[in-house]
Amino acid sequence: MASPILNQIGAVFIPVSGIEKARDWYCEILGIPADGEILFGHLYVLPMQEMNLVLDSKSYSEDRTFKTAAFHFNTEDIEEAYRYMEQKNVTLVTGIEHGQWFNFQDPDGNLLMVCKC
Repeated sequence: MASPILNQIGAVFIPVSGIEKARDWYCEILGIPADGEILFGHLYVLPMQEMNLVLDSKSYSEDRTFKTAAFHFNTEDIEEAYRYMEQKNVTLVTGIEHGQWFNFQDPDGNLLMVCKC
């Protein structure tokens, strides 16, 4: 029997403490306008390619932040991406590892990753 569940990921939810602050930070880092609507007072869907990234302030608590990277943002130039994050004063958790990736934290302490595609 074929599965009725598609082998696609529709969205990744990130727990954040303040929806407006998180929206502004993520939009700044990703270079996208922060002009979308905040849904239900606690959700913001970032306009991404391929899959949705949803900031959710209702699900936030310190014990629910990402302790390991659940996904990565792509880059074609890992060194340029690292320098960009340094210039934005983002908390960098690692240096560039194996010439391929690095970890950083958002303002709420979620561990995230940038990886060379």
